[in-house]
Amino acid sequence: MPNTYSKMYCQAVFAVKYRKAVIQDVFKSELFAVIGNLINETGAKTLIVNGHFDHVHCLFQFYPKQAISEIMKNSKAKSSKWLNESKLLENRFEWQVAFGSFTYSEREIPTIFDYVKNQENHHQKMTFNEDYLRMLKAHNIEFLPEYVFKELE
Repeated sequence: MPNTYSKMYCQAVFAVKYRKAVIQDVFKSELFAVIGNLINETGAKTLIVNGHFDHVHCLFQFYPKQAISEIMKNSKAKSSKWLNESKLLENRFEWQVAFGSFTYSEREIPTIFDYVKNQENHHQKMTFNEDYLRMLKAHNIEFLPEYVFKELE
């Protein structure tokens, strides 16, 4: 699009189906790299992908012609396919259908990048649900509690 100038950033957060804690140390770096590459495949630009044993945070730059839902649909579908074909888990792997997306200005990116980078340390102090609810409230996102990610089973 000529003469269209933008710089938009999104942090997307999604969880393993049923919040099962199946993202293992042995393959999580490779999984996060695959997700980052899949985000890039859509034309967006991955800044960082990281997470914990039951969820993932993706920070990326995107453009006006792109829909965050399409970026996530592609990344989640193809990464679950990769994980299943890699046979790294005994059971079939799926992501939850839902995801959260939060947008940021460029001046916020260093802070958000560090937050995503330090997920394991962060979740020693705060559960995923507490953190997710904090993000929803900080962005003034209306939500129904029954549709927010459930605690680990």
